[in-house]
Amino acid sequence: MPQTVTTNHTPVFSKEKIDHYVEILGDKIVGFIPSILLAIGILIAGLIAIKFIRKFITRIITARPDHDPTLLKFILDVSTWALRILLFVTIIDKLGVGTTSFAAIIGAGAVAIGLSLQGSLSNFAGGLLIILFKPFRVGDYIEAQGHCCTVIRIQFFSTLLITSNNQVVYLPNGTLSNNTIKNFSQEPLRRAEILLNIAYSNDLSHVKNVIFKAIKADEKILQQPKPAVEIKALTDSAIQVAIYIWAERAKYGAMVSDFHENIKDAFEQNGIELPTNHQDVSITYTNKNPETK
Repeated sequence: MPQTVTTNHTPVFSKEKIDHYVEILGDKIVGFIPSILLAIGILIAGLIAIKFIRKFITRIITARPDHDPTLLKFILDVSTWALRILLFVTIIDKLGVGTTSFAAIIGAGAVAIGLSLQGSLSNFAGGLLIILFKPFRVGDYIEAQGHCCTVIRIQFFSTLLITSNNQVVYLPNGTLSNNTIKNFSQEPLRRAEILLNIAYSNDLSHVKNVIFKAIKADEKILQQPKPAVEIKALTDSAIQVAIYIWAERAKYGAMVSDFHENIKDAFEQNGIELPTNHQDVSITYTNKNPETK
């Protein structure tokens, strides 16, 4: 006869066990509430402290009459992010997360990110060099990488420029700091080199006198440093004259434009001839009919 086996099956999650686990969870939550409240308090106090520190740094730097707005923004950005990271680590520690293991994770992540963002780190280093050595500042007019622009903002990884056509240009700081930069705003005075072609039939002494009179008549042209007029080259069709004149940086563009207009009028009034392009056309006729003379 078959035997009947009887087993006592006890449920894995009985009501007693569920109640026990709920009670333990409740105790854990109640015990964790002070840590959460403390972390929230640290967060609020930390954000207020960061805001106060930013205002304090701004007040200290702007108190100097020769303060640099670019340096101020850079210091504020770096200090803000450093304080935020410190605040985050402090909150994590108060919540019971081990900072040692957390720091190891951050270190490993930093290495991985550093390997994948070598170009970005180069741009960040370039930004530091620009801030420290100041080849240009916000508001300067520069020429770099084939662009002539005004500097609007120097960021962590790139510099924001704007052209005279109101076009925005972003240049990576790494490339910018490792290449040639022309800064037209660093010196208070600018010199213009203007090249003019005159005909060989003119008297050079007369030409120079007319040019110097036009220079003295223009108030935008500075008399110190002294203007100069030199013979640059003798070409096949004209004498090339180089005129060197100085102006204040803000008046440079207007000076060059006005001088071209004034010198044209002065040449016309004093009978100075400009070269004209002559084109010689030679026509050769060939008689292909031997019977025609």
